[in-house]
Amino acid sequence: MPLGLGRRKKAPPLVENEEAEPIRGSLGGVEVGSGGSVAALQPGLPPPPASLRPRLVFHTQLAHGSPTGRIEGFTNVKELYSKIAEAFKIPPAEVMFCTLNTHKVDMDKLLGGQIGLEDFIFAHTKGQRKEVEVFKSEEALGLTITDNGAGYAFIKRIKEGSVIDRIQVINVGDMIESINGQSLIGCRHYEVAKMLKDLPKGRTFTLKLTEPRKAFDMISQRAAGGKHNSSSQLGTGRGTLRLRAKGPATVEEQLSAFEERAIEKVDDLLESYMGIRDTELAATMVELGKDKQNPDEFAEALDERLGDFAFPDEFVFDVWGAIGDAKSLSNGSEL
Repeated sequence: MPLGLGRRKKAPPLVENEEAEPIRGSLGGVEVGSGGSVAALQPGLPPPPASLRPRLVFHTQLAHGSPTGRIEGFTNVKELYSKIAEAFKIPPAEVMFCTLNTHKVDMDKLLGGQIGLEDFIFAHTKGQRKEVEVFKSEEALGLTITDNGAGYAFIKRIKEGSVIDRIQVINVGDMIESINGQSLIGCRHYEVAKMLKDLPKGRTFTLKLTEPRKAFDMISQRAAGGKHNSSSQLGTGRGTLRLRAKGPATVEEQLSAFEERAIEKVDDLLESYMGIRDTELAATMVELGKDKQNPDEFAEALDERLGDFAFPDEFVFDVWGAIGDAKSLSNGSEL
């Protein structure tokens, strides 16, 4: 079947300027023993029985300051937040997002679907709430939106000189609770990005925000987040723990040069076509495409796994080309 014929979904309107990115990252200071519930998989082999699975213990702190806690036994982001909350005796809903190996609001160190086995987790919790009126003087607000995988969307970057950059009370890391009174709790990044894009130019709108609670050395510091460092590495050491929405978490080797290059290219295409940045989504697309023989097979795999996104056919062709280019570059470097 030629690419684009019979594909199930109609392409949604493109979001050109507001961006979004769910988190992808690594986990903190690990101890490996016996037992536990995290599956260590070898390629092509089924998961081992529970009694033989490695026990991974991760070290964590609250970003604004706390004793060190120890957490284990989680397979996705929501369970991770619950374990952190249990360790520090706080409600799980208080956890906004986590960073790796730094207590600062550093979006290049955001924790997401993959966690390095020797990373240290810092949990950022809810701080001051604020309500801000914004006049949309330009089509592009200059925001990049991400989400935490558990129902909260927040600001990942602010473009220098943009509409939002001129409003000093809005900062990187602020959670967007509502737009004009419409709650965004439970919304995904691309939904929030589209709402911001669809707001009429020349009108004022209201944002309700919650900022992460800050440590003493972070007070009065505004993270501009205007520059995107796509080559920054999350995770260190022996490998990564990959958290999955469905199925067990798995211990995997670190990404190959081809995978890193392909994910970066696909992430750039997501921003160009759809106005979002999403490294975890890009990684899934690379995983689906790297072994396919032609773009039609790739398109069918995308429809089966990611049909809700309704990617335009032109975008799928470009992603297929980007994966092929990354593969060619990697093969060339190994000669």
